[in-house]
Amino acid sequence: MTTRPFGSRLLGAPEQSGAMLRWRVQVLLTASLVLANLIGAIVVVALIILVIPGPTVFTGGLSVLSIVLVPVYVGSAVLIGIVWGTARALRTLRWAFERREPHERDRRATLSVPWRLTRMQGVLWLIAAVLFSTISVLTNPDAVFKVAFTVSFGGIVVCANSYMLSEFALRPFAARALSSGPPLQRRMVSRVSIRIMLAWALGSGIPVAGLMVVALFSLVRDDVSSVQLAIAVLALGAVTLLFGFLLVVFLARATVAPVHTVRLALSKVERGALETEIVVFDGTELGLLQSGFNRMVAGLRERERIRDLFGRHVGREVAGQAVQRQPELGGEVREVGVLFVDVVGSTALAAERPPGEVVTLLNRFFDVVVDEVHACGGLVNKFEGDAALAVFGAPADVDDPAGSALASARAMGRRLTNEVSECTAGIGVAFGSAVAGNVGAESRFEYTVIGDPVNEAARLTDLSKEVPGRIVASATAVDNSDAAEADRWRVLDEEHTLRGRNETTRLAVPAS
Repeated sequence: MTTRPFGSRLLGAPEQSGAMLRWRVQVLLTASLVLANLIGAIVVVALIILVIPGPTVFTGGLSVLSIVLVPVYVGSAVLIGIVWGTARALRTLRWAFERREPHERDRRATLSVPWRLTRMQGVLWLIAAVLFSTISVLTNPDAVFKVAFTVSFGGIVVCANSYMLSEFALRPFAARALSSGPPLQRRMVSRVSIRIMLAWALGSGIPVAGLMVVALFSLVRDDVSSVQLAIAVLALGAVTLLFGFLLVVFLARATVAPVHTVRLALSKVERGALETEIVVFDGTELGLLQSGFNRMVAGLRERERIRDLFGRHVGREVAGQAVQRQPELGGEVREVGVLFVDVVGSTALAAERPPGEVVTLLNRFFDVVVDEVHACGGLVNKFEGDAALAVFGAPADVDDPAGSALASARAMGRRLTNEVSECTAGIGVAFGSAVAGNVGAESRFEYTVIGDPVNEAARLTDLSKEVPGRIVASATAVDNSDAAEADRWRVLDEEHTLRGRNETTRLAVPAS
């Protein structure tokens, strides 16, 4: 996908310069028109000489037509097509050479360039059919049908090849037109069915029609021998096999190329590479598929960005539950461990330091807090100035909410002492039943935890500021933790009546 962004190395890279793009399209369009007319001329010669029975065109007045006028007209038509057709195409595509954003008019005109080139070729070959048929009527009336038929068939071949080849050559411009804004209306875009019909017409329709014409000649004319009939059938059969195969290959490549880019890009997105974007180069419904893929991935990137911001604001666990199920007001009673941490002397800290320095210090402080809470499976539910409230056991279940809160407090205390020595903090841990859920109004609410353990943890934090080590937990939290964590704490003998509570609380501190 990176080496062939437009499905072929001949078309270059999306970031090629305007001058290189102009040179490339000039060469490719010229080669396309020459090749289309060359194929048409070969078809005409083959039909006249080998396939269509009837009088030869190399006798009488038609010899001049065949030997002199036909090559002169074909050469002139090709030259006119190259000069006139490519000049009009280059004027239409000027916005791309100048690296301008195309207007809707530019986009419409760009996608219609292959059709305009095809119509131009059709007009030139229609003139040839009328001119040569008229000359044939005047010089050899018996050959008029043969001349008209072969030139008309040649024109059909040229038009079909001109469309398919010019559409291929103009993929880089279709890419810029289709990727510069919302997808165009379907009526403005060439359809895949047109490609299929053209491939059918060139690979099957025209040769089979030629066989039918040969059969018709054989029925109405007495001078058609079995040898002529056999030669005509063999020639058209060979053309059908050869060109039919080549056209199907060309059609398959043109159809598979955009699908292939989407498939490769999808595999990258599945691996998490949401920055993936493909070049939209196809002017059919497949181009809309490519454009739709880019819009889909852009939507995924936006959704992931919003989800990341949402998770940063409310916590990953809360965001995950909100995505999985419709959030609603109300809560449920959960057994939770609660950790509250608060900076000691924050008022003096703010008075002594510039505001920017205070914010930087608090961010370093909260980095440690969030890291240790998440490491133990908790949720930082609130940031309150220079303090934070963390919950273990809501909204996500934790095997040992009390033990997780206690382990987080110990690790947090060590890291804050070593990594944020400019400030000190008190840490309080409590455990009990609380109501966890969404509180607020239908139009604006937040996830929070309300209950006695929350109040107790806040009061323990106030008390911890006067205790060596500045970490205090309730004995209830230690009693409800697993044995391994409980052994790391020492329950004190004295009991305290915390501010705002009637019952006494037994305290515990880290054992070492």
